[in-house]
Amino acid sequence: MSVLVKICGLSTPEAVAAAVDHGAGMAGFVFYPPSPRHVTAEQAAELIEPMPSGVDRVGLFVDADDATIESVLNHAALDLLQLHGAETPERVQEVKRRFRRPVIKAIKLQGPEDLAEADRYDGIADWLLFDAKAPKDLPGALPGGNGLVFDWELLRGRRFRRPWLLSGGLDADNLAEAVRISGAPAVDVSSGVESAPGRKDVLKILAFLHVAARL
Repeated sequence: MSVLVKICGLSTPEAVAAAVDHGAGMAGFVFYPPSPRHVTAEQAAELIEPMPSGVDRVGLFVDADDATIESVLNHAALDLLQLHGAETPERVQEVKRRFRRPVIKAIKLQGPEDLAEADRYDGIADWLLFDAKAPKDLPGALPGGNGLVFDWELLRGRRFRRPWLLSGGLDADNLAEAVRISGAPAVDVSSGVESAPGRKDVLKILAFLHVAARL
């Protein structure tokens, strides 16, 4: 698979197995209580335990303090930490130093002006992740996983010092076009492989990974 795939918001053994057995390179677990994809540290530990080596286990946090991250790591063996809130570059460095794990930093995009945020984190975070910025008037908007798509042309031809993932409203139907336009080397999907918010659909996971394997 030339395009690395991260399946985020996993919360059942069936969804984890579908992701890791069919080619996902990263499996994401959400530690943000307002999200319908939220899992506890104990639940994540059970989901992670049977996972084979070679698939990175990613924990998603939103403006979490050290105690919150530490309590999760005491139970769940995570390989990377994804910061999906308003964390500053200084906070990213602090998290990397304290917890000795690579960090993925989410950058929310709506227009060209938002790309300046990437410059602040490129070279500090180990990965960048580009997601759609939710409109301020969107009811029930979450920091991520809203199923919104941004203009992939914003990333066409862009070069970054760090590897990066494309996120935001991806599914099996638009994945190939999204990668073609943006040039993304890696993608992140959550709502696009669900039958309802927080409910992963095994068949949709398999369809997404099938498309990715042909890119």
